[in-house]
Amino acid sequence: MSAPSAERSPEARSAEVTRNTSETRIRVRIDLDGSGRAQLASGVPFLDHMLDQIARHGLIDLEVQCAGDTDIDDHHSVEDIGITLGQAFDRALGERKGILRYGHAYVPLDEALSRVVIDFSGRPGLHYFVDFRRDRVGGFDVDLAYEFFQGFVNHARATLHIDNLRGANEHHKLETIFKAFGRALRAAATRDERAPGAMPSTKGSL
Repeated sequence: MSAPSAERSPEARSAEVTRNTSETRIRVRIDLDGSGRAQLASGVPFLDHMLDQIARHGLIDLEVQCAGDTDIDDHHSVEDIGITLGQAFDRALGERKGILRYGHAYVPLDEALSRVVIDFSGRPGLHYFVDFRRDRVGGFDVDLAYEFFQGFVNHARATLHIDNLRGANEHHKLETIFKAFGRALRAAATRDERAPGAMPSTKGSL
């Protein structure tokens, strides 16, 4: 496995990360101050649909390209995209000075409702409470959503709480989770106009 390479522009709060392993070859580029534009080719169609929710609701410009061993399973691609996206966020946020740090969102879709809360704390942690009634949405294994978010928090160095509060349709549940995730990201990464350049911690570091 090769080490990830990356470029970061602090002024634009953008980053590009590549991750090449024996299982996947991935490039992710983000701009935290974008307009929600997405160019997605993950190799997993349902994941592209969910990544589009992150971009549009987070107002994050997002490019994802992945060539993975989907002939075996989608697991490696989904997990490694989560890892690479987390690395990109970590680099784009830099020292994390001047951001709100915390973000949360409730998002409904018909009968489904989910809540996502994020803290760019510097400490990875995932608390995921979603009860699925079936294993797949189309060809997508619903267990892989957990792997995506676990990869993200480990490398974005963030604490993430995900709760699906109600829902009967598995597609709706997942869509509310990813939409709420995008909106929580948007809130947490927003520049704090009242404390520009300040470290959002009483410790003086994250």
